[in-house]
Amino acid sequence: MTSAAVPMRLIGLLGGMSWQSTAEYYRILNELAAERLGGLHSARCLLYSVDFAGIEAMQAEGRWSQAAGELTAAARALEAGGAEFVLLCTNTMHKVAGEIAGGISVPLLHLADATAAAVSAAGVGTVGLLGTRFTMSESFYRGRIASHGPTVLVPGEDDQRVVHEVIYDELCLGVVREESRVAYREVIARLVERGAEGVILGCTEIELLVGPSDSPVPVFPTTRLHCEAAIELALAR
Repeated sequence: MTSAAVPMRLIGLLGGMSWQSTAEYYRILNELAAERLGGLHSARCLLYSVDFAGIEAMQAEGRWSQAAGELTAAARALEAGGAEFVLLCTNTMHKVAGEIAGGISVPLLHLADATAAAVSAAGVGTVGLLGTRFTMSESFYRGRIASHGPTVLVPGEDDQRVVHEVIYDELCLGVVREESRVAYREVIARLVERGAEGVILGCTEIELLVGPSDSPVPVFPTTRLHCEAAIELALAR
């Protein structure tokens, strides 16, 4: 049996940061398309996957303008390939989302906006944020969340170090350790003690390690939320 074609915008995926989480984007987008449309339907996607080693070096050395230039060139390639909007498949590199969005003529679907919408819809007024050191300590992401209304809590310095190191030293390499899951649970518990009514899993790799069963309050998985928003936009009339 064949399924009739359904008009769907072509989704541009700017990924590879890391490829493990980009693979999750691809899986979730296709699962959501199948759930929405049934039959043999899948998501119309175009992927540009960068070499993360170079991007990570730019992060570590503070060469954000250079990273923005490289990712903007990649986003332009997606647009030239027919992408009708772009997903930047990483929380951390939303630090340069404005530069990327300004360099293309199709929309960039901002991950923090999709996440904030879910936090607000859940009625959560104070939310904890886990992510890389850049995401937790700087304002480009938590400030964007807070602009939608919620109060944003981040872990203390020692907990930030643990969360960051697990991401880069383990999850980005495809390593998932039970000891790290326990450590993340403890970080989440301390955020809840400080008043967090929910927790944003604000790094695409974190969802490989922890989920709803690891938290006493609701979690907001940014990869899935970004994908849900993308499918809504792709299918919007």
